Amino acid sequence: MSGVNEIRSTFLDFFARNGHEMVASGPLVPRNDPTLMFTSAGMVPFKNVFTGLEKRPYVRATTAQKCVRAGGKHNDLDNVGYTSRHHTFFEMLGNFSFGDYFKERAIELAWTLVTKDFALAKDRLVVTVYAEDDEAHRLWKKIAGLSDDRIIRIATSDNFWAMGDSGPCGPCSEIFFDHGDKIFGGPPGSADEDGDRFVEIWNLVFMQYDQVDGVRVPLPRPSIDTGMGLERVAAVLQGVHSNYEIDLFRALIRASEEATGVGSTAETAASHRIIADHLRASSFLIADGVLPSNEGRGYVVRRIMRRAMRHAHLLGAKDPLLHRLVPALVREMGQAYPELVRAQSLITETLLLEETRFRRTLSRGLILLDEASADLTSGDRIDGETVFKLYDTYGFPYDLTEDALRSRGIGVDRDGFETAMARQRAEARANWAGSGESAAETVWFGVRDRVGATDFLGYSTETAAGAVMAIVTDGAEVTRLETGAAGILVLNQTPFYGESGGQVGDTGVITGPNGRFRVTDTQKKTDGVFVHIGTVEEGTIAVGDGVDLVVDGDRRGRIRGNHSATHLLHEALRQVLGTHVAQKGSMVSADRLRFDFSHTKPVSDAELEAAEEIANAIVLQDAPVTTRLMAVDDAIASGAMALFGEKYGDEVRVVAMGTATEGDKAGKAYSVELCGGTHVGRTGEIGLVRVVQEAAVAAGVRRIEALTGAAARRHLAEQERRLKDVAGVLKVPVGEAAARVQSLVDERRKLERDLVEARKKLAMSAGAGEAPREIAGMQFLGRIAEGVAPKDLKNLVETARKKLASGVVAMVGVSEDGKAGIVVGITADLAGKLDAVDLVRVAADVLGGKGGGGRPDIAQAGGPDGAKANDALEAIAARLGELAAA
Repeated sequence: MSGVNEIRSTFLDFFARNGHEMVASGPLVPRNDPTLMFTSAGMVPFKNVFTGLEKRPYVRATTAQKCVRAGGKHNDLDNVGYTSRHHTFFEMLGNFSFGDYFKERAIELAWTLVTKDFALAKDRLVVTVYAEDDEAHRLWKKIAGLSDDRIIRIATSDNFWAMGDSGPCGPCSEIFFDHGDKIFGGPPGSADEDGDRFVEIWNLVFMQYDQVDGVRVPLPRPSIDTGMGLERVAAVLQGVHSNYEIDLFRALIRASEEATGVGSTAETAASHRIIADHLRASSFLIADGVLPSNEGRGYVVRRIMRRAMRHAHLLGAKDPLLHRLVPALVREMGQAYPELVRAQSLITETLLLEETRFRRTLSRGLILLDEASADLTSGDRIDGETVFKLYDTYGFPYDLTEDALRSRGIGVDRDGFETAMARQRAEARANWAGSGESAAETVWFGVRDRVGATDFLGYSTETAAGAVMAIVTDGAEVTRLETGAAGILVLNQTPFYGESGGQVGDTGVITGPNGRFRVTDTQKKTDGVFVHIGTVEEGTIAVGDGVDLVVDGDRRGRIRGNHSATHLLHEALRQVLGTHVAQKGSMVSADRLRFDFSHTKPVSDAELEAAEEIANAIVLQDAPVTTRLMAVDDAIASGAMALFGEKYGDEVRVVAMGTATEGDKAGKAYSVELCGGTHVGRTGEIGLVRVVQEAAVAAGVRRIEALTGAAARRHLAEQERRLKDVAGVLKVPVGEAAARVQSLVDERRKLERDLVEARKKLAMSAGAGEAPREIAGMQFLGRIAEGVAPKDLKNLVETARKKLASGVVAMVGVSEDGKAGIVVGITADLAGKLDAVDLVRVAADVLGGKGGGGRPDIAQAGGPDGAKANDALEAIAARLGELAAA
């Protein structure tokens, strides 16, 4: 038993046999401690259990916890590769008791494991205890039989652990392995303790006090927290002195040697070690959702990657290297950590993208740096303005400049660099203020400069811990908000999605030690600052508070489904309508989705049904939704679609879902788009896609509105209920309802036609025996036709005019809503003497209308006041009299 994987499983199986719950490793980004950049110890996922804020269904646990120490207060990055036991990424084996067993059982279990299951020689082991911990000293003598000289009392904080200035704490007891007198060094506590002879392999923390205001009070239920470095104990069990000589690292270094064609020698060993170590750290961080960026955790992973990539360059690698080593890492660790297997393609592509870009930056930057520093010698400093120009114009990072010049003994003017950076920020604020934006928005520049960008955790979680970094209300910063006060919170990290790319912002709750804040919206402000808008529901929220953040998970889930559905419908419309279809804007909320797209004519019902069917076929595939990080140009060149209105940086998230079954894309990804939003994990989570509306919004732009999941099912259920109601009224089965409605419609149309004809006949027959009036020698026939549509009046006038030898015919039709239409016709013999348009306008004035039009022999008009139909006819008669008198 000596391989890393076997050692890990032996440890976990031992504690499982002894009543411990085997708990999977927590993520590298701690969700319960905003003070930590990364999970740096095995107890981090259990912090709230130890403090009593969280209850678990077990009181004993054992884990192999992923850890990273490469940023913040835990930073071993610069030592990695040059020492035997420093790593950026490492595994911490541990066993925990939450108020169950305490010192005696913890020591008994530890001694049994190391001396029996791991079979380490007892005479090679030494333990330490806190100087005042007589109980631990006694128990080690009793259980292990160690002599006093091998139980070393340590009076310093090295053997007293505390979670912070206040909270749980307690003495430690460490187990050391003695590599023998051939290695320089002395036992712990001696003058030579920094040597490599005695190596700590396990630390047992006896958590027995609660520290409050500098006073330690005994805990009612003391607990146990232990940590064993897997790499360190593997080196001991495999009989090697350096962690980099264990089987895991030998395999990774061998892969690096083969890929570079350069063996590991005294000159190259550090580079191979750095590549192997940083490959692990980068890959595990990417698998846990930390992608390279210029801020926060993303900056740390980028720095780790680039440090390894620079050493690949030093080894002479001509092409990107790290991505080629990922299969070796997955072979060694993928069984224990399946997230590596799931994220292998993302890890590979991210490393390839980063190294490709970095190599361009490196080669160009080094040439410029050499030119800028040609006149400098050892002891000189390069000016900050030059370093800033390299950074701002050419993308050459400050720390890379510092690292590249170190070998020549040249320093960097850090103050000058910071001054240039501050000047750029001031110019950006001035440009913002002069751009017409609200003056209140400039507050975010100050917040951004002071607290940095917000670290977004929401791709992988909907709950997290954070720290309140700033509070803004009415455009100004404040230090606290009281009950009922509205304001905006800025945190160091958040799972809340800020509105962008058409996706609405998240809502939820932020709870602090003294109050609760209801988030009603989340927005993004300048340069990556997420702002949480809402109201204090109770208590007080203050700057500096550690808070728990909980996104409204149900709402987020519905938003994710709607967002993923927009991608499916977008591609479906392109398949049905043509590749000219391109999204022109969108809105993705919890209730529905809508997006606008280019198309010159209405989409038919058949086309909508076809698109809907295609989208739902992908939903039924229940295919995984994958995310990749790519250079924007490479992503678009590979076929990924960029969305209208979205701003993209140099690197983009590429979201792919489904498998096309027809056409040129058959067997390939169905939908591939550039998108920074949140999406479902599998297409099946969408449930159902239902298009509810299609309409025009602008020339050449149409809009689709749709529902998904439960909302779509409710919509269909409501439609079915209404159909049943209709069938019930018609007294026919649902399947016959449409035919019956069509029959009734046809019947109605026939009746309407018959009614129109009847009204025409009635209008012609009304007063049929009545002779036309004579006005100044001219005949005038004026009638009111109740219920006759204006469009039918002209035929009535034509018929009456033929029966009239010489004269004027005027017909007024009054509709059911009281509106009137009028047509005036003149016989041919009066052409040139009278004008029908003139006469109809006289009538229109009386009816409340304006104007009128037609030909001199027949014209028509209308008006809203049908009650004055008779007055309108009399107005025409009066006009005829005026014309005759003239």
